[in-house]
Amino acid sequence: MSNTVQIYVYDLSNGLSRQLSRQLTGKQLDGIWHTSVVVFGREIFYGQGILEASPGKSHHGKPLQIVDMGETAIDEDTFNEYLVEMRQHYTADKEPTSVPFVTYKVFAEFNCNSFTNDCVGFLTGGSIPAWIKDLPSDFLSTPFGAALRPTIDAMFRRPVPGQAPTAPILQPSPETTAAAISASPNPGLAASLLQSVTSQAFLPTSSDTSASTSSLTAPPSVSTSTVSAPIHICTNPSSLHALLRSHRAVVVFFTSATCGPCRMIEPAFEDLAYSKTHGSQQDRIAFVKVDMAVGLGGQVGAEYNIRATPTFTFFLDEKKVHELKGVNVTELRTQVDLLLYHAFPPHTHASLSLPSVESISTNPILFTQRPTINNIITKLDEFITSASPSPATIAAKDTLAHSFPLYLGARFPAADSKAAPPKNMNAGAHLLQTWADATCSIAKTLPAAKVFPLVDLWRLAVLDDSIGSWCATASSFTNPVEIFLGKAVQALDESQADARNCVLVTLRLLSNTFATTTLAKSLLSLSGGRSEITRMLVSSLLHKDAAVRTAAASLAFNVAAFLQKGRVDKLRGVGGEIEEDGDWETELVSAVLEAISNEVQSEEAVHRLTAALAFFLRLSPAYETQLVPLLEVLQARQTLEGKLLKGGCGEEGVQKKEVRKLIEEVARKLCT
Repeated sequence: MSNTVQIYVYDLSNGLSRQLSRQLTGKQLDGIWHTSVVVFGREIFYGQGILEASPGKSHHGKPLQIVDMGETAIDEDTFNEYLVEMRQHYTADKEPTSVPFVTYKVFAEFNCNSFTNDCVGFLTGGSIPAWIKDLPSDFLSTPFGAALRPTIDAMFRRPVPGQAPTAPILQPSPETTAAAISASPNPGLAASLLQSVTSQAFLPTSSDTSASTSSLTAPPSVSTSTVSAPIHICTNPSSLHALLRSHRAVVVFFTSATCGPCRMIEPAFEDLAYSKTHGSQQDRIAFVKVDMAVGLGGQVGAEYNIRATPTFTFFLDEKKVHELKGVNVTELRTQVDLLLYHAFPPHTHASLSLPSVESISTNPILFTQRPTINNIITKLDEFITSASPSPATIAAKDTLAHSFPLYLGARFPAADSKAAPPKNMNAGAHLLQTWADATCSIAKTLPAAKVFPLVDLWRLAVLDDSIGSWCATASSFTNPVEIFLGKAVQALDESQADARNCVLVTLRLLSNTFATTTLAKSLLSLSGGRSEITRMLVSSLLHKDAAVRTAAASLAFNVAAFLQKGRVDKLRGVGGEIEEDGDWETELVSAVLEAISNEVQSEEAVHRLTAALAFFLRLSPAYETQLVPLLEVLQARQTLEGKLLKGGCGEEGVQKKEVRKLIEEVARKLCT
């Protein structure tokens, strides 16, 4: 035989919350809700432990609203056994301090509404309405709500059975009341609201109320000491299933009262629950605690094969997607952020299916070929000698010609060498500064057309992490990377016909700087070489020489991949800030599109440019506001699709299948 299940809803503010909440908190809150479950002709609720009265006969009077929750097939004896189990969890405990005090807190995890939700879950498999469950997060996100928390707690202080009461036992302290009132822009209204809640909240000794309170049978949960943790308590499978149905993202903490590691990580779990469900975020994710030793908590754990505590399980759309065991606060935070990232993509592109784009590695394109170092030194010597060098330049050449090639030869053995690269080989700061000073002296003497052998040595050198890291912090006046960059940009600006080799090798050098993250970050910073790299790219992408254009496309890809990786890391909460600049990205996207349009010879260049365009566009904060209008004006989709047609790139257009798929995907999904 089935029985009807209802919940009775009471407003502790007696209507004042609906009238005054917007003035007091800035939000419309229709009530400060107290609920009870009514079944088998009994009204059962949580206050000073689990209490019971005839329906509508409790000290709260007539319910404001009655909500039908369906019917239950569970018999009354089974429900009574469940309540006995619940009394171990929903107790009238006192805190570890000397002040007698019930664990009931209106805005804590152990409150009348969480108890009602647990009972409804056990009886029907459903859950109470969200407008009741989510009251704590909504209310506590306001300054007045935050100040009111200790006052609300104080309203429910009761003496422990058998212990002499402390007077006054039914009044919040003047300090907590004053703090809540002062947090409101209208103290008079705030005082009225508090008085109304106070008068409704206390449990009088009435013959109309038949209540029983269990004695303390287990240590109080750590979480009962805070009112700021909007955590759902589940003691049965039905209650958890209801929460999984009502939230896209759910984190479940399996714990037990006797688990020491659980107590260690519980404060971090509570902090996450508060920070991730605060204010406007309250409907995004649910944080749930299951005590394996309480009620049917063991059945909940068995369903998900939980064998040890603490264990955290992560659910997305009712499916378990990850499990974390033990005390690892950093990993817990990371997994919560990752769950939110997948449940609520922070960018329109994050929910797009882009298999071709996602298959592109964000690793930089590097030019690692080892030149014949002795030939490079010989060529450099010829160029310096023909330039009528000063004694200082000759001394710089002699300095550079000895230790620098020796280090590079040992660090990067020739392909046919049997010697293995030495482990943990690092150039000291003093030696690096000596090489950099000598390089600066020679670069000032040689024209751009004759400096490329020296550039090629540093092109190889920056692949060494110790050299790349040193360049990241070196002065711009002696930093070889910035010196060569400036020289190549000048050659491009002046259209120096004989500077092709300098431009080509400098582009490869710049691509290799992305082997060291700190060096790439410094070069792309607003205060670093970003403007010079941009000038270099814009000019060299349209160079008449195919090798130069391909090298420029490689550099463009590395810049875009660096941005893309930073954006993904930032969205997942595992990386630092990156310096976004919509105007800069617009300039680069425009240059890349023009280069794609003009490139009719090199399919490799088109491939790298399209990949760069994809990374510039995907997840860009400036996509909607600046890049979309640019893509429309420049007819980006038509430009890309033109590369697939005859004559678009080569006689038959782009031929490689994977390149064609990438072009189609970028054109149709990111450029429209």
